[in-house]
Amino acid sequence: MLGQHGRSLTKALFTRPALALARLGVTPNMLTVTGTVLTVSIAVATLPQGRFLLGTGLLALAVAGDSFDGILARATGRTSVFGGFLDSTMDRVADGAIFGSLAAWAALHLEAGPLRTTTLALALASVVLAEVVSYTRAKAESLGASAAVGVAERTDRLVVAAVGVVAVGLGAPSWVLTAALGLVAAGSLVTVVQRVATTKRQLDAREAPEAPAAQEAAR
Repeated sequence: MLGQHGRSLTKALFTRPALALARLGVTPNMLTVTGTVLTVSIAVATLPQGRFLLGTGLLALAVAGDSFDGILARATGRTSVFGGFLDSTMDRVADGAIFGSLAAWAALHLEAGPLRTTTLALALASVVLAEVVSYTRAKAESLGASAAVGVAERTDRLVVAAVGVVAVGLGAPSWVLTAALGLVAAGSLVTVVQRVATTKRQLDAREAPEAPAAQEAAR
């Protein structure tokens, strides 16, 4: 939901800087790969060690910079099917690094017990469900349907996780991050269900008129 409302803002803020990068010979795909490398490097270097405030600040810059590739592609007329594929693929890598790093933090810093087990499980569930959220949309589109719906898009998931990380970095108890990961996992699961249901309705509606015709032909 946040991603839908934030696109106009990022377009207004980043179009001119993106065009400046284009004049330097920077391509959208270069930005996509560079942003992913930075995101993965920052996440792995800061989050497992519990350097939450530094990590979140740097990741916010890296994720914001990730908006440049799409804006640059549209502003310069260099959009492509491969560019969209690459961007989606790199987003999955970045998300895996972030939530995987939070799982590593839980394993390294929380005492053995229900809190550590729950935090680990929710962090891993967030990784898996984020992949499934993306897959359901891609698969629906490959079948000629549209599944661009859901309560927890990528921006929503990252913002909720960031709030939990920053809160713990400022001194809140560890369970606050656990709760944030729970919201991410639950929102992702709901989004998957929404996309499956939406796709089913579209495919059923498309196939319904074909059934009477097939029956008539069989006669």
